[in-house]
Amino acid sequence: MNRRQLLQNTACGFGSLALAGLLNPPGRAAAATANPLAPKAPHFAPKAKRVIFLFMAGGVSQVDSFDYKPLLEKEDGKLLSFDDARAVAKTGMGSKSRVMKSLWKYAQHGKSGHWGTELFPEMCRKMDDLCFLHGMHTEGVAHGPATIFMHTGSTNLIRPSMGSWVQYGLGSENENLPGFISLAPSMGNGGPRNFGNAFLPSVYQGTAIGRPGQPASESKIRNILNERRSDMEQRAQLDLIQAFNREQVRDRPGDSELEAVIDSYELASRMQQYAPGVLDIKDESQETLDLYGIGVKQTDDYGRRCLQARRLAESGVRFIQVNYSDNSNNPAWDQHSNMPKHADHAKAVDKPIAGLLEDLKRRGLLEDTLVWWGGEFGRNPFAQSNGTGRDHDPDGFTVWLAGGGVKPGFSHGSTDEFGHRAVENKTHMHDLHATVLHLLGLDHERLTYKYAGRNFRLTDVSGTVIKDIIA
Repeated sequence: MNRRQLLQNTACGFGSLALAGLLNPPGRAAAATANPLAPKAPHFAPKAKRVIFLFMAGGVSQVDSFDYKPLLEKEDGKLLSFDDARAVAKTGMGSKSRVMKSLWKYAQHGKSGHWGTELFPEMCRKMDDLCFLHGMHTEGVAHGPATIFMHTGSTNLIRPSMGSWVQYGLGSENENLPGFISLAPSMGNGGPRNFGNAFLPSVYQGTAIGRPGQPASESKIRNILNERRSDMEQRAQLDLIQAFNREQVRDRPGDSELEAVIDSYELASRMQQYAPGVLDIKDESQETLDLYGIGVKQTDDYGRRCLQARRLAESGVRFIQVNYSDNSNNPAWDQHSNMPKHADHAKAVDKPIAGLLEDLKRRGLLEDTLVWWGGEFGRNPFAQSNGTGRDHDPDGFTVWLAGGGVKPGFSHGSTDEFGHRAVENKTHMHDLHATVLHLLGLDHERLTYKYAGRNFRLTDVSGTVIKDIIA
């Protein structure tokens, strides 16, 4: 290789030298040399190895889905006083509101006899696999604070997302893929903070694939393929860049950001060979595609993402979030004036989610995969402004879990007789966080990171493991 060829082929290496210089302020402490993404031992024997979080952005109405309240039908149309957090926050006082019954009929399903509406017929057929938490309550009455709180455990400080905490605590099972992936995350209501690492080392940042509004068939990892250079040429270039970077690390050790850059280069190189095959569903059978509703207009997008989630789970990704949202500050399930719109969203996700549960079960993956379904809060049992929609309800709502060590066909907690406020076995979002970590073998009080002079954790200074739901 002559001098001109050397300069042409290694220009990026000189750029990385400049980057390393910018990222390396003097005086940092020496850093550990071990791979921070290597698998780590849990605090105790886990029930689950991974999590698939099916995020229903905007808040599904609990009284229109899985929280049956006969009194709503009896009192439908009556003006009653409700102690509503949202109304108090807006006006400083409560007001009389018109009780609104469920728009969809309820029936009991499965051996458990749990109630569910015709809004989610496919999920209702999986009722005996589901573990319901009916006494949920959370922080924040608006989408932004509640969504950030659900993902990070805080409404005000910039804190690491749950997926980042899980990757920090357990590492990655597959060195060729990120340990935390968020499929089609919204850029509203927290945006990147919902899959960000905050003050945790940069290697624990979540990887976003796709975005709301983009067809799932086109959602790919950006820049995963290089059409200009062969694999051999890319490897030679990367080896030279990494040699320069390692010199910088030796000269000025302890720069976690530079080390994260080096690790990300290596991971990106391996992902080029491995990730496209994991995300490509072309080798799946037609029966599997039909199971997820792929090929049908209403269910194709979310079905593809749910199937990708299964493929990522069996490939060793620790935390996979499958978002159903849009890219605005008014998320999909946010029906303030048009509750019938819930039906359109339900048709888009119901069959794919039921298909995911069935597929995981067939493959023996449901036993050690925790599936979590729900939104940032629920919706009120009365009409907003006496109209045709429901406002936000952070005081009482429903989520369900499946697999991963929870009791199937089980219900925990309850709301009041209208489905408005959690009253029995109340479960705060911090309690849910603590329980998910516990099922992964992590003690939420011991999973800490020291920053700005104090130890932080996902559950802050709260959180109790819900032992009643653990199988």
